[in-house]
Amino acid sequence: MSAPVQDRGTTGDSPSPSSAARAVQRVTAVPLGTYQSAVVRIGVSATYLLFLLRELPHRRELYGPDGPWQWDMARRLISNNDSFTVLMWSQSAIWFEIVYALTLVSAALLMVGWRTRATSVLFMTGVLSLQNRSIFMGDGGDNVIHLLAIYLVLTRCARVWSLDARRAARNAARLAADGRPARDVAGPALWAVLGLVLVPATVLGGLGGTWWLPSLLWVLWLGNGAWWALNRRAPDHELRTLLDVLANLAHNAGLVVIMAEVCLIYATAGWYKIQGSRWQDGTALYYPLKLDYFTPWPSLSGLLASSALAVMVLTYATVIVQVAFPFTLFNRRVKNVLLVVMIGEHAGIAVLLGLPFFSMAMIAADAVFLPTVFLVWLGGKVALGRQRLFSRRRGKAVVPGRRRADADEQEAARTGAGGGHTLVG
Repeated sequence: MSAPVQDRGTTGDSPSPSSAARAVQRVTAVPLGTYQSAVVRIGVSATYLLFLLRELPHRRELYGPDGPWQWDMARRLISNNDSFTVLMWSQSAIWFEIVYALTLVSAALLMVGWRTRATSVLFMTGVLSLQNRSIFMGDGGDNVIHLLAIYLVLTRCARVWSLDARRAARNAARLAADGRPARDVAGPALWAVLGLVLVPATVLGGLGGTWWLPSLLWVLWLGNGAWWALNRRAPDHELRTLLDVLANLAHNAGLVVIMAEVCLIYATAGWYKIQGSRWQDGTALYYPLKLDYFTPWPSLSGLLASSALAVMVLTYATVIVQVAFPFTLFNRRVKNVLLVVMIGEHAGIAVLLGLPFFSMAMIAADAVFLPTVFLVWLGGKVALGRQRLFSRRRGKAVVPGRRRADADEQEAARTGAGGGHTLVG
């Protein structure tokens, strides 16, 4: 998202009316940061999918009927904090298995971007249900996934790199060819099934004790039904345009909230570290490297811990990067450098401390700040490699055609050529 640019023809600090009008038009006309939101979607869903697959043999001990945090204990806690989990709807082990399986499926479908608006709601429901069932399970990355699963529901995170985007392109081509939209059966069926679950859950009080979750689910359900009906019957109607504007506003607001959340995580972590004596004397990293629980590679951890200089440099660098990052957002080059450092830091945590899912969750959150020009380049390289792989299997070469540049690619071209600074590119 572009930072506000002052009109050169005016004096003072306030932007001109024309620039304000352009800013309002930009945030309402198109969803910004579509590549960044797609990367966050893929990263968060892939992280939780891999976590659920790894814990598949231990799922009953973590969140199910065989865990130390028993169903009655969870029910008493949830009645006090008004949290939401569908696992409190029934104590049956079969119901737990159904919820766990649906969460797995929704994570996989969200990752590939199939019916993303509906699968993002299912994914959020599964994440909240499992984590609120046993709140003492997790390593910190679960909190990040918990928040991002909620924010992704508000975003249009399937505009690129998704099955939804491919289906939309095919529908547009068919509409241009014969003037009739493609028949959609899966969308209304999925919408109807979710409605059959939402209505009794609301009536019976199964959506927790908060007001925002039922409101969000009903707004999404009714809004998507109205959007589908208008898109089929009256695609040029003013209400259809209004729904698009509201969706763009929700997407752009959700993206800003994700950015603010990432900055808040790093700022609070960095400032709390500054207050610790071990971080002040540069020895904080030494102690986790000596704990058996955080040393999956004892020889590697021991080698790093044996170097006092390396421990001190990494300790101070961690604090400096975390404190400085929120202040560098409007300087594109410095922000990108610190972003690479933080991603490398999380990769090191995954290897040295044995916390891969925490690191994957944080890298997925950091992806909201990746430059658009880099993501466009990366997507082109992946597409080219896939085409070459398939062409070799068929025994013939395929030359990829030039895609039409969308708003993000055009912005990437401008920023890559030395244009204005942006938060996400």
